[in-house]
Amino acid sequence: MLDNAIFWHVYPLSATGAPVRDWGESDEAHRLPRLIGWLDYLIELGCNGLLLAPVFASSTHGYDTVDHFRIDPRLGDESDFDLLMAACRERGIEVLLDGVFNHVGAHHPMVEEGGPVKRGPDGRPVGWEGHGDLVELDHSDPRTEDLVVDVMKYWLDRGISGWRLDVAYSVPVWFWAKVVDRVREEHPDAVFLGEIIHGDYAELIRDGHLDTVTQYELWKAIWSSIRDVNFWELAHALKRHEEFMAAGPMQTFVGNHDVDRIASTVGDAGSALAAVLLFTVPGVPSVYYGDEQAFRGVKGTGFSADDAVRPALPDDPAELSSLGQEMFELHRNLISLRRRHSWLGGGHVEVVDTQNESIRYAVTAEGHRLDVHLTLAPDVGAELIFDDGEEFSVRR
Repeated sequence: MLDNAIFWHVYPLSATGAPVRDWGESDEAHRLPRLIGWLDYLIELGCNGLLLAPVFASSTHGYDTVDHFRIDPRLGDESDFDLLMAACRERGIEVLLDGVFNHVGAHHPMVEEGGPVKRGPDGRPVGWEGHGDLVELDHSDPRTEDLVVDVMKYWLDRGISGWRLDVAYSVPVWFWAKVVDRVREEHPDAVFLGEIIHGDYAELIRDGHLDTVTQYELWKAIWSSIRDVNFWELAHALKRHEEFMAAGPMQTFVGNHDVDRIASTVGDAGSALAAVLLFTVPGVPSVYYGDEQAFRGVKGTGFSADDAVRPALPDDPAELSSLGQEMFELHRNLISLRRRHSWLGGGHVEVVDTQNESIRYAVTAEGHRLDVHLTLAPDVGAELIFDDGEEFSVRR
């Protein structure tokens, strides 16, 4: 599945207009089917995968799960989920769900009922990274393994293609290996994407038996190099990326639900270069909803820190502002280029020349070559030349 996958990454709670905090029964609604109206947009963009942030019952933002087997009532119920899945199947769209298996919400029944959660010497639940509303699971308890396996198989049986594993880097690698092996006994084609911000990318894939992991090093180098006019950082990251790709296909991105919007960080011109990088560098790309429209958003502080980067979508794509059309067309053209040269996903990247304000790199596979030249000064632009004669340029 990952050989030609390009995902559109959506945060369903906010995207469908659901309240994230201070909600009650009056806020429960059948919002999940609203995403069906965006599936043709996803296809028009050129994506073939839908990566959904948490959809399970939770107390607030979705990462504080209280029931892994129930759709969040702010999004609807299982019938709503089935409608969305049926619409995805009709269009050939593969769906990955976000599984939060490092911790649960403090109000999860297992916390009070003696479930497999970590407890301190005083018997009180252990909060994850100081968050009292997030309780760490005890991965040494066999019940945790059984729970995760059961949850994964339940939703795979309902038609999803795989899982994004939230904060996979905080979970013992051996735990993932045991869980993945058990799940694949019944679902051999299931895909497992591990979130890793820091740590050993290759180890998580190799010893955790995962298919891919998030390439945060490359994400940081892309926006930082463009913002600081320092392509030496990107050159170093691309060399590392080539090493990581030897372990497995890296999941590449320039935006997600946890980081500032790329357009807010480097502007429209910089965002265009970031998109060129995303769709020419080997890996499994994902587009965070709205980045293809040059959405703005900067993380704040406190409980509402993420609200700005997790906005609501209009009811219909036709209601989007025309201001984002140029960025949308660029993304669509680059994804089309990626489709025509599908070998890029599994190719090899090599930096050819580096200056502060420019970089040249080549992506190769057997019988194929792409040369890319990015510049930040005196003008912002990109030149792409394929060995079959196709060329593509970006000028800002």
